[in-house]
Amino acid sequence: MQRQFDDLQLGSIELFCLAAEAGSFTAAALVAGVTPAAVSRSVSRMEERLGVRLFARTTRSVKLTDSGRRYYEECRQALAQLVEAQREVMGQQQPSGTLRISIPTTYAHHRILPLLPAFRARFPAVKVESHISNRNIDFVGEGYDMAIRVRAIPDSGLIARQLEDAALVMIASPDYLKHAGIPQTLDDLKQHECIQYELPSSGRRIAWLFNDNGVHREILAGGNLSCSDDVLGGVTLAKHGAGLFQTYRFIVENELADGSLVEVLKPYGGRSRPFTLLYPQTRHMPLRLRAFIDFLVEHLPR
Repeated sequence: MQRQFDDLQLGSIELFCLAAEAGSFTAAALVAGVTPAAVSRSVSRMEERLGVRLFARTTRSVKLTDSGRRYYEECRQALAQLVEAQREVMGQQQPSGTLRISIPTTYAHHRILPLLPAFRARFPAVKVESHISNRNIDFVGEGYDMAIRVRAIPDSGLIARQLEDAALVMIASPDYLKHAGIPQTLDDLKQHECIQYELPSSGRRIAWLFNDNGVHREILAGGNLSCSDDVLGGVTLAKHGAGLFQTYRFIVENELADGSLVEVLKPYGGRSRPFTLLYPQTRHMPLRLRAFIDFLVEHLPR
């Protein structure tokens, strides 16, 4: 293997990453124990060698350019892999570092967040940053280690692993069913107030999924109430008598048990949607990510 970097260049990459994370040459210098001028010269040498501008500089701050952000993400992962490899060789098998994860709201509150205290107790050297949102993220641009989504993102650079096939259930409140009647067939949905959920990225309504005598059906039912971004909004509307709603069974298990919500159209049930874990494809997976994935597989329903 031909040598590609000398010690000075590797040190410059570390200083560059520190400056990118801190947004300041001065802050990076304090962490590294050098002068701000040394950080500035180091970054300038990198820019000259690469032939691109890594930072947009002002008198008050520095900000990564688009090229700089892409280069930073690659460098960050490469340095992290070097650290992990060094720990493995030295026999330090305890995962450590910061794990950044993106989780949809429903799965965060009902599945992942309740598990984090136990994960931290087992791996105290791992810091977990949870981004709770239903929007798709940019792994490279935003620096995430993994995400959980209902639908796998078509990206050849990501590895997808199914965590759970979550059962769906049709719900309504007892008060709503008392005055509107209990639907017996799928055709009865036309006579009911059906709460809509819209995808925030496209505004497209989500079809309800049914099993009709072994035939999978998707129905876009009509309704005058809708919500977007957070499925829990539809559950709240249903609990207060607004109409019918389809959601994940794990969200409403307690309400179904105490009678504040009622399952309807049971003969047409049995459908589900998968929750998928996504993470970038790398040659060397960080120990903290490997530990977290194994922990989820161990604790989540199959």
